Amino acid sequence: MRRLSFQHFFFPLMVLLGGCESGEEEARRPSQNSASVSSAYSEADYQDFRLVDSVLYDKILGSLVGSAIGDAMGAPTEMWDRQAISEEYGHVDSLDLVLRIPSPEGPWDFNLPPGAGTDDTRWKALMTRYFLREHEARSRIRPLEPAASRFAEYLNDQYARRVDALRATDGLEPEPFEDGMLRLTWLQEWARVSRAYASKDIDAYRDAISRFYGGEMACAGMLYAPVVGAVYPGRPEAAYRAAYDLAIFDLGYARDITALTAAMTAACFAPEADVDSLRKVIQEVDPAGFFRSRLLGRVAYQQFRQARTIARTARRLTHEDLKEMTFRIPDAYPYDSLTYAQTLEAYKWLDRAKQDAPFHAGEIHLIHLTAMIFCDLDFSRALEFVTNYGRDNDTVAAVTGAQLGALHGYASLPKDQRELVLRVNREILDIDLEKLAGELTRAVLDRRGEATK
Repeated sequence: MRRLSFQHFFFPLMVLLGGCESGEEEARRPSQNSASVSSAYSEADYQDFRLVDSVLYDKILGSLVGSAIGDAMGAPTEMWDRQAISEEYGHVDSLDLVLRIPSPEGPWDFNLPPGAGTDDTRWKALMTRYFLREHEARSRIRPLEPAASRFAEYLNDQYARRVDALRATDGLEPEPFEDGMLRLTWLQEWARVSRAYASKDIDAYRDAISRFYGGEMACAGMLYAPVVGAVYPGRPEAAYRAAYDLAIFDLGYARDITALTAAMTAACFAPEADVDSLRKVIQEVDPAGFFRSRLLGRVAYQQFRQARTIARTARRLTHEDLKEMTFRIPDAYPYDSLTYAQTLEAYKWLDRAKQDAPFHAGEIHLIHLTAMIFCDLDFSRALEFVTNYGRDNDTVAAVTGAQLGALHGYASLPKDQRELVLRVNREILDIDLEKLAGELTRAVLDRRGEATK
């Protein structure tokens, strides 16, 4: 039997809590004249937000490292429920050993040290390298302009390299073959779709995307969308258009959520970014015309309202309410009992909106938004909220960490966590986040120069 979807949960919740928005807010939403996104980006899309070079680098590095911290924080308990997390770890507020069996989407080795992550960080690195390759090739007039067909071809090439590497494996020892299979299988689902897309076979693409990870609305594009946002700092509409173009693995409103993930990340590069500015992105940046969708309208915006209502409802709990509640605070919990009770209240409402698959794009989006609002955009508190809730917590925390890392910058992230994640990714996982951030910053600055010529 299917669990309650957000539609079952959202509308009764609005009636129960009086959370429906006024006509004034709806009236502020701009009308949409088009139901498709043009591939011809406007000149304004290349007029980046003018951050000082060093600040831009700090924010790009902050986004990449913030995402990696979130990934690493959730990696040991990915797909666990919150009761199991509390029983095993108490309250998670730091990085821990990744004691898991290797898997294509998870860690690629046994017992990885604290700071190691999963495919969420690998996807950020892969997408950064894709943009850098586009920039180096200057394959179009404007550098760093993405194109879905070239992205598909790039992924096909990455998959082919892994196939060739596995074929070239020597000897009879199983470990090298197991390692090669993990690397190949990681891209296997994606390659089915990207091969069909690159071949321009409509029927093959339709069938492949319908079976992508079992046919669920997987949070595919959300894994790499924050990098798209970093490419367009302070330009949420440009980021939306680019990510929407590259979201060839997303179905339905999951494609809108992917594009909004990029747009929100881009908005986080602005110094004055706050919850209200992120609301405006979800409310006003809609070049694909999702607000015009019949019956449901823009699901992603409904989920923002839902997340805001959950946060407001949880915060209404007072010390008086605690007298009627029974719960056990985890060992070493760093906040007071009221904060814990409010967090449990938010978790209760999130439970009612669970999807069949924890990696459903709508569920990821809702948990992420709730954490951002409930925790007032505080980096550590938001990552703790997400991680201790469970479900696909490494992916949610990676998205949350990417946006808050861009907002606050690398220098403002927890020192022990940022340094540990940098070292472990560089020395053990072969992902040099500092190098990638430096190269991406230079590419963005080069594009800025091209736009002013």
